[in-house]
Amino acid sequence: MLRRGLLSWASRVGGVLVLVCCSLSLLYVMTCSPPHSDQPPLSHSLPHAGPNHLTLGGTGPGAGVGPAAGGGGAGGTGAVQSGGPPGGAQSYQALLQEREEQHRLHIASLKKQIAQLKEALQERSQQLKGVQETLERAAAGPGGPAEGQGGVLAMARGGGGGLGEAQGAKSQQADLQEFLRSQLLKAEVNAGTRLPSEYAVVPFESFTLQRVYQLETGLTRHPEEKPVRKDRRDELGDVLETALHSLNMVPPAQVESLGKGGKTGKVYTPSDFIEGIARTEKDKGTLYELTFKGESSREFRHLVYFRPFGPLMKVKNERVDTSNVLINIIVPLSKRTEKFKQFMHNFREVCVRQDGRVHLTVVYFGKEQMSEVRSTLENTSREVNFKNYTLLQLDEEFSRGRGLDLGARAWKGGNVLLFFCDVDIYFTADFLNTCRLNAQPGKKVFYPVLFSQYNPSLIYGNHDRIPPVEQQLVIKKDTGFWRDFGFGMTCQYKTDFINIGGFDVDIKGWGGEDVHLYRKYLHSNLLVVRAPSRGLFHLWHEKRCADELPPEQYRMCMQSKAMNEASHGQLGMLFFRHEIEAHLHKQKQQNPSPKKT
Repeated sequence: MLRRGLLSWASRVGGVLVLVCCSLSLLYVMTCSPPHSDQPPLSHSLPHAGPNHLTLGGTGPGAGVGPAAGGGGAGGTGAVQSGGPPGGAQSYQALLQEREEQHRLHIASLKKQIAQLKEALQERSQQLKGVQETLERAAAGPGGPAEGQGGVLAMARGGGGGLGEAQGAKSQQADLQEFLRSQLLKAEVNAGTRLPSEYAVVPFESFTLQRVYQLETGLTRHPEEKPVRKDRRDELGDVLETALHSLNMVPPAQVESLGKGGKTGKVYTPSDFIEGIARTEKDKGTLYELTFKGESSREFRHLVYFRPFGPLMKVKNERVDTSNVLINIIVPLSKRTEKFKQFMHNFREVCVRQDGRVHLTVVYFGKEQMSEVRSTLENTSREVNFKNYTLLQLDEEFSRGRGLDLGARAWKGGNVLLFFCDVDIYFTADFLNTCRLNAQPGKKVFYPVLFSQYNPSLIYGNHDRIPPVEQQLVIKKDTGFWRDFGFGMTCQYKTDFINIGGFDVDIKGWGGEDVHLYRKYLHSNLLVVRAPSRGLFHLWHEKRCADELPPEQYRMCMQSKAMNEASHGQLGMLFFRHEIEAHLHKQKQQNPSPKKT
């Protein structure tokens, strides 16, 4: 009985345990099973590619795109198989391929932009070239009906855009051309502008390959110096390089003859550059005039450029033959026979032996020492076989304006180039060529700024150490200054001098007549070239201002006398010389020199 009860209880307990185990197993299965979804698991998804980007399904015809590729098992080799997660290496490969494709697209875009910029730059260059050609034709003379269209045609050929782009570029071209033309026409390139006084004149600077000669404005500037600022050096170098390129350019008409063995012209180099002048009108631009040696000793190449705050434009390229350009040098004189002998020594060396294309007119006032002047001229004539001189005598009070006016009108040989000169002036053969090149009948007159010498006794300390005159003529701040307030030395043609009215012969004695004539030219339509000249010097001499002079003339005379002695620093040392000597004396007392043993 007992045994039967135990077996019944054990069977019940076993049934309960079996039921519990089944329940727990069913609960575990339900908890761990993933939910059903038609979308692939997140870990199976790949980054979305662009419309032109293929997924990693291979390149065969069975390769799929998007989710369908993951569900099918017939993809090409390398396809992601459905039913299992892809490997980590394949996910990174997909990311790298997408990035690489994005970089390729970016590089292609940059290349396209670079090509567009190159095309725009080429178009702009063609536009500027067209403007240059148009302005050259305008400077040479009135053109035909097609004038001004060269830049537009070049722009239309260079542009690859539609009609709207061509019209826009044409409008820009017209605006640019109009601006450059207006700046060129307003500037004093071929004709002068009427000015109220000498203070309104914009002077030129002259320059060579190594030096710039400028009217110094202040204590820190020098009368001649190397261009220190890089932009100044680059500016002048660019103009010189452009001029040499223009000179050496072979015209198209000669190209064929050169191919058949024809002779080439002269090849110009920087060593052929003689001198240039330049000035900047602040509201218009910068004008450059350059002179080069020609194919003969008396031929020159003259080029004019203008930079209207934009590209450099060629205005003129011409040959200038000075073989037949005679200069009549007119010198008024009263006494001062020793200075006249010194002048004739320079005249004989420069004008007769080196140049040979001059005539000398001496207008002498008074009778005293007249025989000595005549004897000096006759001796020079015999020594160098020179007969091109005229001696005029006036028995009246000295008047510089009267003498120059009489000497200019006494010439009967046609329209001659006049050089008004004084007896204390020293000039070189290069200056005579500069005089010929910067004066043009009916167009321009030349008013050079000469370099005025300081008192050699103050410069060199004592008379025993004063070198010869030729060695004293050095352009430095301590040896002299640009005489920018003097207008007496000038080169102009006789017809211009007569048409302007000549000198005011009522002015007596020293000064005033040159400023009067200078102002006449400023009020005319002639171009006044005012520039420092490195070949024209005023030799020092003691200046006396007569008490008989009117107050204005006397003030001008004293001003010239004060500036004629020494530089600002040298005058300061003279003014404070007593203090300097006292300081040196005190130093010697405090520090006596040791006695020799």
